[in-house]
Amino acid sequence: MNEKTTTGSEPRRSVGLWLIGAHGSVATCVAYGLSGLRQGLLAPTGLVTEIAPVSSLPLAGFDEFVLGGHEVLRGDLSRSVTDLSRHGILHPDLVAAAHEDAAAYEAEVRPGLLDSTEVGGGGLDPASARLGAASPQEQIERLAGDLIAFRKAHDLERVVVVNLASVEVAWSIQPGWNTLEGIDQAIEGGAALPASTIYAIAAIRSGCPYVNFTPSLGASPGGVRELALEHGVPHCGSDGKTGETLVKTVLAPMFAARGLKVLAWQGYNMLGNKDGESLSDPARRASKISNKDEALREILNDPSVHTGVGIDYVPSLHDWKTAMDYVHFEGFLGARMSMQFTWSGSDSALASPLVIDLARLADLAASRGERGEMVQAACFFKSPLVPAGNAGSPRQSHDFAVQHRAFLDYVNGVLTGS
Repeated sequence: MNEKTTTGSEPRRSVGLWLIGAHGSVATCVAYGLSGLRQGLLAPTGLVTEIAPVSSLPLAGFDEFVLGGHEVLRGDLSRSVTDLSRHGILHPDLVAAAHEDAAAYEAEVRPGLLDSTEVGGGGLDPASARLGAASPQEQIERLAGDLIAFRKAHDLERVVVVNLASVEVAWSIQPGWNTLEGIDQAIEGGAALPASTIYAIAAIRSGCPYVNFTPSLGASPGGVRELALEHGVPHCGSDGKTGETLVKTVLAPMFAARGLKVLAWQGYNMLGNKDGESLSDPARRASKISNKDEALREILNDPSVHTGVGIDYVPSLHDWKTAMDYVHFEGFLGARMSMQFTWSGSDSALASPLVIDLARLADLAASRGERGEMVQAACFFKSPLVPAGNAGSPRQSHDFAVQHRAFLDYVNGVLTGS
């Protein structure tokens, strides 16, 4: 386990991990998972940063992270903890052992930004609703203030911000948002911006590396990317690749490499957690489906192939999700064949180790003076961000093997100093 220890000549450092969607299932698993790793109660299963050669990088130790976050819902972690425990994801022994760490995290959760498309209700934090009604500049200043206060209160070397909030309604990038000047004008003019982009701007202006684990817009607009370069901040996203799409990006290259013509690739997903509930809204589902389908279109490079993804909310599944895929393909002599698979897993147990990985890698990138898009992190995302001018590069590929090879090239470069 790559848990750092300190000697007399090496002062212990602390790194903040700020989770947007702090009371959600993924954030809860991150908090309890980190506590279990610190205490030696958990094996680092599912952590890419614990596999050689990645584990040899100078990464933040599990005991070096201090947690805080933003949340728009009333209440505390107990609802997620109860649900995750009831359905076999959080073990009662871990919940008991992590009690103090969870309480420390809870003490650092602040009201988040209620997206303008959210419907009011008794479950929403009134402070988040008030912030949602403020101007973009006020929103950014308040959110950035929380990050700066957190960093100062705990004497943190830096704070890594990870967006784990429920998916937003799909937003189109407005032409003016593609330059820093245009983004600044939109903010000063009080134009509506997605909450995820407001969070990204607040993080970047505060000098915090930003990870967008959601399919929401986040730091995707060109103007926000310029802002990250100007402030010397690394960032990555979007939409963590944890399940069905991960399988697709491993299998689809096989068909292409063997010259088999894929005629149709139809998928169907059922999920029951907060994300599933959010995705029952067609306007929110649109951005998720686009990201899930994009990889197949790029890998197969055939405009005639039929691709489709259906998503349904099934409340009784809770944090478990199931994906069923049907692949119809044509081989030699025109013979038509099919492949079918069903995939089932815990959404949060798959996502949370990757969040820890990305927090460690973003902290490393910042410590190395990297800025802008973390192209090395493409293998973690359905729709990875790459700098302008990288069209056609291996790091823009959705082929998981190509992405992972590029990631290992980066790792080896860091280790050898090349």
